[in-house]
Amino acid sequence: MNCTNCGQVLPAGATACPNCGTAVAAAPAAGAPATGAPQASAPQAGVPQPGYAGAPPAHGAVPAFKFDAARWTRADRITGIATLVLLISLFLTWFTVSVNASVGGVNYGGSYGGSGVSAHGYLYLVFLICLAVLALLVLKAGWGEMPFKMPLAETQLVLIATVVNLVLVLIAFLLKPSAGLSGLHVGWGYGAFVALIAAIVACAPTAVPAIQARRHQA
Repeated sequence: MNCTNCGQVLPAGATACPNCGTAVAAAPAAGAPATGAPQASAPQAGVPQPGYAGAPPAHGAVPAFKFDAARWTRADRITGIATLVLLISLFLTWFTVSVNASVGGVNYGGSYGGSGVSAHGYLYLVFLICLAVLALLVLKAGWGEMPFKMPLAETQLVLIATVVNLVLVLIAFLLKPSAGLSGLHVGWGYGAFVALIAAIVACAPTAVPAIQARRHQA
């Protein structure tokens, strides 16, 4: 060990330099960490530490899915129930066909019904949109806030989906199939009315506030 002032070699155990008299600083004990050096704290039991195995990821982790219906707003509940009713109504009787004809002196009569998807195949799109809306509400109940980025806000997505459903259902309701034969009469079944009402109710909780906000901005 050398003197920090004159560079003289110091004898072992010396407290001062024999050449210039400069005091010799005490050397740190063996194994002791240098002054000012950062000390890594040992992991405590049951507490995950960064850098140790078992530490939770800080970014990009998906929170645990825990279904809680209390996360739904009143509008969510109305939209969800009405959308479920709409989905079921697609397979109910939308149109009825009454037969009252005479062929070769034999009278034929009766009434037959058809579902919405059997009369209008494009209503399967309404079926898929209903599933998407219900899935979105389930995810909201499980996470509260979506752990992934969506192209639009949740309210806007629900508004667009329910408006599309309402337009498609209204078109299908108005375009009543035509029998094209004498003695046949096509009428509406209860399923068509249930579907139309359900589509309106599902759309209302998001459409009405949007219309009111647009009026206030105008």
